Amino acid sequence: ATPKKAATKKAAPKKAAPKRVTKKKVSPKKSSKKSTVVKKEEFLPEQYVVYPSHGIGQILEIEKKEIAGQMLTMYVIEFEKEKMTLRVPIEKTKEIGVRKVSTKNQLKDIFEILTGKAKIRRTMWSRRAQEYEAKINSGDIKLLTEVVRDLFRSDSQPEQSYSERQLYEAARERLSREVAVIEKTDEQKAIEKMETIL
Repeated sequence: ATPKKAATKKAAPKKAAPKRVTKKKVSPKKSSKKSTVVKKEEFLPEQYVVYPSHGIGQILEIEKKEIAGQMLTMYVIEFEKEKMTLRVPIEKTKEIGVRKVSTKNQLKDIFEILTGKAKIRRTMWSRRAQEYEAKINSGDIKLLTEVVRDLFRSDSQPEQSYSERQLYEAARERLSREVAVIEKTDEQKAIEKMETIL
């Protein structure tokens, strides 16, 4: 059988053939028979992802479950801090806005945003608070960073109001968790680093 393989692909180096064999899996064949539109898993077990309204979570497993006569493939995402586990159908992840954790390159942009000047609009606090909350839950790390930058107060600046402090802490916690995952450090160190930059 081996010379035939070599004949079909003359240019292929010898090493390529054994690699192919190991990659052969039976499971994808099964799913492709059922339906041609098989959503490929974007994320893998143990990978960290960002869920817009909950922040950083870790994929525990990819689970297949029959719900109302339909086979669904779902990500089982654990949010350690909230002690919560969510099951998200694979085809819903884009719609919800689940994304991969930012890269180290994106982190440079984040730190640049933090060094920038706070942009505070002169609108009523209730309107601003809504905007901040929308940014925190957007799942967009840059918008989240803007909230941290805009609501940060150093010791020399006037004290934050209770609601400002709450929003700042929510944004800071979410951002620091992502920074901690990117830099493989802990949340406290990430907060210290961010506040040093600020």
